[in-house]
Amino acid sequence: MVERILDVKNLKIDFHTYAGEVKAIRDVSFHLNKGETLAIVGESGSGKSVTTKSIMGLLANNARVIGGSIMYHGQDLLQKTEKEMQNIRGKDIAMIFQDPMTSLDPTMKIGQQIAEPLIKHKHMDKKKAWQQALEIMKLVGIQDAEQRINNYPHQFSGGMRQRIVIAIALVCYPEILIADEPTTALDVTIQAQILDLMKELQSKIETSIIFITHDLGVVAGMANRVAVMYAGEIIEYGTVDEIFFDPQHPYTWGLLNSMPTLSSTKLEAIPGTPPDLLDPPKGDPFAARNPYAMKIDAEKKPPFFKITDTHYAATWLLHPDAPKITPPAEIQRRWKIYAGMMKDKAK
Repeated sequence: MVERILDVKNLKIDFHTYAGEVKAIRDVSFHLNKGETLAIVGESGSGKSVTTKSIMGLLANNARVIGGSIMYHGQDLLQKTEKEMQNIRGKDIAMIFQDPMTSLDPTMKIGQQIAEPLIKHKHMDKKKAWQQALEIMKLVGIQDAEQRINNYPHQFSGGMRQRIVIAIALVCYPEILIADEPTTALDVTIQAQILDLMKELQSKIETSIIFITHDLGVVAGMANRVAVMYAGEIIEYGTVDEIFFDPQHPYTWGLLNSMPTLSSTKLEAIPGTPPDLLDPPKGDPFAARNPYAMKIDAEKKPPFFKITDTHYAATWLLHPDAPKITPPAEIQRRWKIYAGMMKDKAK
């Protein structure tokens, strides 16, 4: 039986601004199973990072959780004090941020930075913690680790700094690892190495991963399940195969169509812009950008319609009385390309 280790239910988060209350996260629910990778995808500003920062208790000062729960081993993380969360961060739930240079302390040797969680959470003495830091440096592929453990962050390349950040996150063998676009700042070759490293380490320490990205190409090789976010809501979720080969929401179609391929002559964009979350629309938030929108999309928010036991989408196009819409031919062509990619990865 699959063990569910994290359960986010009906999460609502507002941001107080001079212009008013921004409804940043609007009734988000999802779960994470033991040992799996869940990808949360969507455009910038869709709420991906805010959602995961709420799990870590790292929301900005102007953020306010107005509803919902985040259950971890029967305890609601939203009810924890800051001191209690400090005992969870880094030990049970760890996070890899997007830019390693802003995550690392430029004044501290990297050995000290990797060893610090062990000293705090595992109460190791400095000598033993440094020894374990050395081992995790080797595990993440840092060459000449014995010499480089005394180096500072600026003495490493961008790819090596990201490996150091991963080492810090994994040194206590956390049960959950949140990766917030960890390869965005890296070139494609280093990106592939980091993604392969994360998959390898996941199998070794049996951690569960929440992977935040706007790049569906990354998702294809990393995730077991995918949640698609738009305007502070999850609008479709399913297994990686269901999202890639049988997407049901027009926004998901748009994301897939915007991915570059070797045969692409230009990058496709989704027309329009996301809604203003100071005053969210009462209907489907994607209606204004949806070429297949119906009258009801502007009037009433769609519920989740069940496609399979694991695949759901919030679009009125799945209503029995809705017209049957065929995804654009270009998207269907891309599905064939992805199918080939997935077969190659499986070999």
